[in-house]
This record gives sequence, structure tokens and C-alpha cells, in this order.
Amino acid sequence: MEPNATDVLGLGPESKHLDEALTHPSYANERSGTPDNQRLELLGDAVLGFCTTEILFLRYPEADEGDLTRMRSALVNSEALAAWGRRHDVASMVRLGKGAEGSKLRDSTNVLADTVEALVAAVYLDHGLDAAREACRRIVEQELGSLDAGAGRDPKSELQERVQSQGLAAPTYEVLESGGPAHDRWFEVGVRIDGRVAGRGAGRSKRQAEQAAALAALRSEAAEPNGALEAPSACEPRE
Repeated sequence: MEPNATDVLGLGPESKHLDEALTHPSYANERSGTPDNQRLELLGDAVLGFCTTEILFLRYPEADEGDLTRMRSALVNSEALAAWGRRHDVASMVRLGKGAEGSKLRDSTNVLADTVEALVAAVYLDHGLDAAREACRRIVEQELGSLDAGAGRDPKSELQERVQSQGLAAPTYEVLESGGPAHDRWFEVGVRIDGRVAGRGAGRSKRQAEQAAALAALRSEAAEPNGALEAPSACEPRE
């Protein structure tokens, strides 16, 4: 069994921002004066993006800006962060309001990804940038192991090439669900291959959700009609 997220990231009970990082807005709304994790999520997103970019910049000196951007997106998108959160039991730590407990929020991709980002911010604020760098490395290291300097192709292009090489029509994408306020929208998108939904993904824009869906399809046997598609070289399984 994987160690839980707070142990992995070095956040103990004494960490000043731990409770805040684990507090969903639904919990704070039921308790006046309790801060939720949205401010920390914003900061953590920036810290994680910086630290991951730094890791990739140093690891792949020959990669250009486009390759680095695509590799970073593959490492820190909502799906990848939520998958890390599921492996490290983040769902059981999130503090939800009583009204939200009966929903599926606890295992929601967006809730888990946001909480992971908030935890990164807690590490940064409580222990400094070097500790945050190490926390970010631990979050992306499993996915990083599957990357190489040529792995910068975006998942949609990779999936389309592999599907069409089998004589099938190009994948199509459809929005399955969306929500959130105007300033913080989220989308869930499905990608169809040969008439079947081969992958689903979520993101804060349709484009991000489409990339996440393509990545999920590349990871799934469902994306291999009749077993014909080869395992993707640029996007190894990430769950």
C-alpha cells in the first residue's frame, strides 16, 4: 500500500497550512470563518508548474519550448494529479461539508487535483521552496520516468496518428459534462474511436479536457481496436 500524501510530501500535524489545504469549500461554507483551500490551490498550481518546468528544463536540455510545455502538461494535468492523489489516499483526507458527503465529490478528479495543488502550496509556505521542489518531484516522478526528450507530442496528435494508422477515422471528442462558476469552469470530455468512447478526461478548458481524454485513451486497452494499436511510446500508462 502506497504511503499517504502528507507523509510523502513531508506535511506533519504541526504544518500550519495542512488543515486549510484539505478543506473543500463545502466544508468551509458550513463553518463560518473557516478558510477553504482555493487560495492555496491557486498558489500550489503556480509552484507545481514552476518546479515541474524546472525539472524538465534541467533534465532535457535539448527539448524546445513546445516540447517542454507539452511534457509539463502531461505531468501536471488534472487527471495526472488526481491519479497521484488516488494512489496516496487524498480522498479520505479531504474535509467535505455534510451536504456534499453524499455526492461523488470526494473522488472527483477536480477535487483531488485541486487538493494536491493546495498541499503543494502548504509545503511551500510551511517549509520553503527547496521542500516544495522535492514535493513536486515526488508527485511527478512516476510519470517522469516514462518521458524522454522525444516525448513532447501532445496526446491528441499521438492518438490520431495511431488510430488512423489502423485505417480508422480520426477520433472525435464530445463534452459529456461541465460545471462550475464562470471564473472557474470545468469540463469532462469523451473521445470516440470507431464509435466507442475510448477515454474520458477532465480539465478547466475544453482543450485540456480533450488532451486528458486522449491520454486516457492511449493508456487504455479500449483505445486498441481489435488489439491492433501498439502501446504508445510517447504516453506510457500513467495510472
